[in-house]
Amino acid sequence: MNIARTIRDSIKQDLGKKMVFIGGPRQVGKTTLARTFITEENQYFNWDDLQDRESIKKHEINPDLKVVVLDEVHKYARWRTLLKGLFDKYHRKLSVLVTGSARLDHFRRGGDSLFGRYHYYRLHPFTLREIDRHLKRETTERLFCFGGFPEPYLEGTVRTLRRWHRERKNRVVYQDLRDLETVKELSLIELLVDALSSRVGSVLSVRSLSEDLEVSPNTVARWLRILEMIYYCYRIYPYGAPRIRAVKKSAKLYLWDWSEIENYGSRFENLVAGHLLKFCHLLEDTEGHSMELRYIRDTDLREIDFVVIQNKKPLFAVECKTGEGSISRHIRYFSERTGIPKYYQIHRGTKDYLDGNIRVLPFETFCRIENIP
Repeated sequence: MNIARTIRDSIKQDLGKKMVFIGGPRQVGKTTLARTFITEENQYFNWDDLQDRESIKKHEINPDLKVVVLDEVHKYARWRTLLKGLFDKYHRKLSVLVTGSARLDHFRRGGDSLFGRYHYYRLHPFTLREIDRHLKRETTERLFCFGGFPEPYLEGTVRTLRRWHRERKNRVVYQDLRDLETVKELSLIELLVDALSSRVGSVLSVRSLSEDLEVSPNTVARWLRILEMIYYCYRIYPYGAPRIRAVKKSAKLYLWDWSEIENYGSRFENLVAGHLLKFCHLLEDTEGHSMELRYIRDTDLREIDFVVIQNKKPLFAVECKTGEGSISRHIRYFSERTGIPKYYQIHRGTKDYLDGNIRVLPFETFCRIENIP
């Protein structure tokens, strides 16, 4: 199955002007996407290949190639100098596409020597519109079961998914995390990773996790930040509308791979979170908007799962339901007290109706009308 990635056309437009960096989770398809821009094997250089490594270190990159892909080049101590030199000298004739692990995103923030010379894109797992422009329900079911990472989704077997989960967790804890920071308690972080899937969609208690792992809350907070940097999980924070007594700091946690989650409702909520986060990142990376994905919760524990904010203005709010029941009373409460123009209650059924500024509708219909990528 040949799946065109959502960000490809934007990358193609930018390559003629600046370098392009592609980041994102391990095994999300960064190298596969990058290779679609080249026509010959000698346009691809991987730092982990010994011959390619020597060519990179000696700056033996032919500007007549027109497009080159540099994979994992951030492992080279002088990678910024290399890229700055390539761009400053050859940018009128050579397009440079850089891919890499979470370290690329981490290290690029460490200095401004490349400022103004590149655009950064975040590649997400497959989403519904990316796979199926007809937005069929069976495609949603496959995404729900196997997640959006290319290997398990395309293979489509439970056996492959189980093995992939096992191998990915091992690489996240014992390779990606260790490559990014020096951490000694890897076995405890593995326990933390195992514990996170059961906390998806709920307000995350760092103190509770610290008690379970018998380490300090500051240590758990640090580990969570590292897991976010290596694209294992992400947190969203509450939206403080003026007319509600909103909670201030409590975060909710989600995984980049929702197929790890056993609970049916939590997995569906995480699938929706993944689509909305991709929507936000796409508008940031391609259009330059300031986007936020948040949730609504007040001190009386009324809650709406998500609110999408563009340039500090809310666009719409989303509540996830696995069934087709009546409109949540929390939606009605907040719709009367916030300036959010549209509320959606999305589900996995077929009902679709409008009640004021609240629309109850299937997930597939929601993706179509809000152009969720």
